[in-house]
Amino acid sequence: MAFGVPPMLLGLPGDATYANYAQANVALWRLTVLPLLNKILHRVSEYLSRFWPGLRLEPDLDAIPALWSDREALWRHVAEADFLSRDEKRALLGWGPAAPEGEGGER
Repeated sequence: MAFGVPPMLLGLPGDATYANYAQANVALWRLTVLPLLNKILHRVSEYLSRFWPGLRLEPDLDAIPALWSDREALWRHVAEADFLSRDEKRALLGWGPAAPEGEGGER
């Protein structure tokens, strides 16, 4: 518990419904794992940037199953934003601009 792991994830008795377990899993990632991982990656990036200027290491949040519901909500909100251009939507999702048609771009 000293590291911020929710009690139900440690198998301690309490309010262990599925919804609470899922929320505890998200809280573990958001409040404990990711801040620690970001600190580690920042320091490693600082060191490696001596050899590769501009290098920046970041966790791939899309690869964390506990955070998929957050990503799904973001996609839904971005898709419904009619006032944004296609490239603005892509930028919000962490993608580069779309290639123009005829240059191997999207259909």
